[in-house]
Amino acid sequence: MSVKIKITQVETSKVSELDFNNIPLGTTFTDHMFICDYNNGTWENPRIEPLKPIATHPAAMALHYGQAIFEGMKATKTKSGQAMLFRPEKNAKRLNLSAERMGMPILPEEVFIEGLKALVGLDQNWIPPQEGSALYLRPFMYADEAFIGMRAATHFKFIIMASPSNPLYTKRIKLYAETQYIRAASGGTGEAKAAGNYAAAIRPTELAKAKGYDQVLWLDAQEFTYIQEVGTMNIFFIINDEIVTPNLDGSILHGITRLSVIELLKSKGYKVTERPITITEIVEASNNGTLQEAFGAGTAVGIAMIQEIGYKEDKIHISDTNPVGQMVLDTINGVRSGKLDDALNWMTNVTN
Repeated sequence: MSVKIKITQVETSKVSELDFNNIPLGTTFTDHMFICDYNNGTWENPRIEPLKPIATHPAAMALHYGQAIFEGMKATKTKSGQAMLFRPEKNAKRLNLSAERMGMPILPEEVFIEGLKALVGLDQNWIPPQEGSALYLRPFMYADEAFIGMRAATHFKFIIMASPSNPLYTKRIKLYAETQYIRAASGGTGEAKAAGNYAAAIRPTELAKAKGYDQVLWLDAQEFTYIQEVGTMNIFFIINDEIVTPNLDGSILHGITRLSVIELLKSKGYKVTERPITITEIVEASNNGTLQEAFGAGTAVGIAMIQEIGYKEDKIHISDTNPVGQMVLDTINGVRSGKLDDALNWMTNVTN
């Protein structure tokens, strides 16, 4: 199915004003945005317009009842200058899983992918050339119907905007294992990329930062024992030469980078196990010397090396080196930049 996208371009691009070596986090945006409307049971009017504020009625249902979901993706360029997307079909499927959980309409995957290609193709001069940097893509859907009442909305907007970004972390990070607040519980919205999940995480994250940590390590909602994920990423541990990561149990986000890390490690012969992991197990592995590495995996952060975890009054030292995590980071960056062969068929050409 071909998606006909109406394109209205800016008269003059602002890309010449950008210092690619010093990009303010999350405040710089490209010239255009992709928009598609849902009304009367149909997605209609896919278009690209100059980026600008969107008129929103004060009674827009997303503002009152939280029907809002999003995705995070990256576009990069190969050494020959070709703009590429990383596994966009996986994000399209996950967006619809989130939509289903949140009572929102399914977006045709071709609208998602063709919208991405058109927007990135138009704004590809905004893609930073440095390996490890990227054009961060934010597809999102929200209920913009003006109605005060508790029911599923009938009118939605799907938008894609783009923001160039440098690497988020350039040093090893510290996590704080949260034992008061929770991120998600069984039957909740933990595996959906719902805006409200992140709103609930803001205060605990700020408290963790005040203690000297970078992000929260979330534990389960019942016992505060089982590790779920980190604030903006999934987590991997290497214990006694085995790579373990929490299994997807309905409370953990289905990370695209998580999936890619698992596939990459297995392709290289590593033993990877998805299973429940307790914080006690990590404490014991640290104490007996079998905890070798820990790293996070997420679109925005890439691969973040973990140096320490704070748990109650203890500090769990992980490691000062991350050979496996560094290999994963170098491989993903190398595939994205075209320096390494795309052996696992992750990349999609924007012009295809």
